[in-house]
Amino acid sequence: MVLPSEPEFEQAYNELLLTLENSTLFEKKPHLKRALAVVSIPERVIQFRVVWQDDAGNLQVNRGFRVQFNSALGPYKGGLRFHPTVNLSILKFLGYEQIFKNALTGLAMGGGKGGADFDPKGKSDNEIRKFCEAFMRELSRHIGPDTDVPAGDIGVGGREIGYLFGAYRRYRNAFEGVLTGKGITWGGSLIRPEATGYGLIYYVEQMIGYANPGDSFAGKTVAISGSGNVAQFAALKVIELGGKVVSLSDSKGVFVTSSESEGFTPEEISEIASIKLLHKELAILDSKFKPGKFRYIEGARPWTHVGAVDIALPCATQNEVSGEEAVALASAGCKFVAEGSNMGSTMEAIDVFESERIKSPGGIWYAPGKAANCGGVAVSGLEMAQNSARVAWTREEVDAKLKDIMVTCFQNCVNTAIAYSSEKTDSLPSLVKGANIAGFVKVAEAMLDQGDFY
Repeated sequence: MVLPSEPEFEQAYNELLLTLENSTLFEKKPHLKRALAVVSIPERVIQFRVVWQDDAGNLQVNRGFRVQFNSALGPYKGGLRFHPTVNLSILKFLGYEQIFKNALTGLAMGGGKGGADFDPKGKSDNEIRKFCEAFMRELSRHIGPDTDVPAGDIGVGGREIGYLFGAYRRYRNAFEGVLTGKGITWGGSLIRPEATGYGLIYYVEQMIGYANPGDSFAGKTVAISGSGNVAQFAALKVIELGGKVVSLSDSKGVFVTSSESEGFTPEEISEIASIKLLHKELAILDSKFKPGKFRYIEGARPWTHVGAVDIALPCATQNEVSGEEAVALASAGCKFVAEGSNMGSTMEAIDVFESERIKSPGGIWYAPGKAANCGGVAVSGLEMAQNSARVAWTREEVDAKLKDIMVTCFQNCVNTAIAYSSEKTDSLPSLVKGANIAGFVKVAEAMLDQGDFY
């Protein structure tokens, strides 16, 4: 049987397969090898049409999707993406990664992903509301607090979650924790908007301290891509911890600060946040930002333009660091790369990072998105727990729980990498192997216990 080409999903699958085969996992636990074929096929794929009317009265049709990939550890959990590039391959890749990412949080969540090829850019609030209601009309048949709990993703922020939740409540006549990322007054959690960015920095903090005991973000130069929630809050946390942020970007170009400047300030990041809330491009700030401090480069990503950096944090989208850009980061003296985006680095880039890690104790240490950016879904899980118990935790409580989850995730990745490594080297442990193996083992053993394979 010839299956349609799904390049993004195939890349995610091949990355996991390569990691598992280049470890001692199947020597030590050969019975788990049978799980790979089973876990790599979704339990269910839902595809549907979304018919809505624009402000001019014209009929519009989009494709909606929900990939319910694996529920061995809990209800399906993963975001909804509204973007014209959305297709089944991208959602299967994201859902596949989500299975293992969710497993690494230690919370009771399965993996899934969904969305539509709808572009919210340039749409009025009324058009977005109409689309969300039409989308939820069908999706509401397939989700629920104990079945599938979606969240936001690219193109789905607080406004869209509100419209979707309201539509679900009206269609099902039920107020329940069926979506995360909700408003604070109607079931949301504090720290949720900040969670992925903050969690990323907490994870990198552990990397820095493990590689160089006693070291921290203080005085470090940090290149960040993206300008959405993840990039914004990662940048703010870096600044809070004494680091310097030298880049932020979007799909149209990148702002890079001059080497002698103090980097981005919280006020400048706030300006970026305000225009991104309106779905506008960074380029409009070119005339507003301080002359001489910033350079705007159209159509570029930051990695070959930032000069010497200590840390690189891809926080935009998949495959945003190429092999050539990975080499450029190594040449620029970068010591840590951690993904705030999902599958932010190409396989060629990961090969560069891993070879740098092995050949030199002072080389690059790379953390994949399924571990480094699991803070967002972790706080989504904490939101689910608060909804189930009908309680609301304080900001300090949620932040402390988030940090504990990221520290535990890091330690799990390190210990697993060491336990199943086939390398004979004194280099730092491979976080790629640690994350992939730890997530896979937890899911596979739950599937085995439940009779999903035998």
